[in-house]
Amino acid sequence: MKDPKSKLGLGVAVATTVVLVGLLAFSASYKAAARADDEAAVRDALMKAALSFEKNDLAMASQVWANDESLTVFESGHANYGWADYRDHHLVPEMGEMKSTKYAFSDIKIHLAGKTAWATLKYTISAEVTDNGKPRHVDGGGLGTAVLEQREGQWRIVHWHSSAPRRAAPAPSPKTITD
Repeated sequence: MKDPKSKLGLGVAVATTVVLVGLLAFSASYKAAARADDEAAVRDALMKAALSFEKNDLAMASQVWANDESLTVFESGHANYGWADYRDHHLVPEMGEMKSTKYAFSDIKIHLAGKTAWATLKYTISAEVTDNGKPRHVDGGGLGTAVLEQREGQWRIVHWHSSAPRRAAPAPSPKTITD
């Protein structure tokens, strides 16, 4: 006859294993759901940044950009350091000169690491601008990288870097041959 204590010990071990496996599965599914929530929140912050630019809405933009000196923006070979510099010397002037703006992101790839996220994306932009007093339509596009931090429960853009393809060099003018 087997010892009843060993049967009880085996039952407790099996029950403990089942409970631990269940807790691990629950923890993994909870982490996956939290990760999906964070990824969606990062995507929403990026889309809100694009929409704020389309609508020339500085108040909306200030909800997704870091509003302090930690912000860096590199665009078209120019750097802005801090929210005030970016807002006053880049964002507001661009918003002011562009009308009927369409700004869209595609091919967004988001990577999460704790309270930090980075995303790579493609962007397109079209707008009406006034150049030397004359209206003209502009179209463009390029690539971008955004770094975001989760601050007080909100994802904020702390770094932005975008680049556009080089413009094709103008065709050389035909040379004239003189005798």
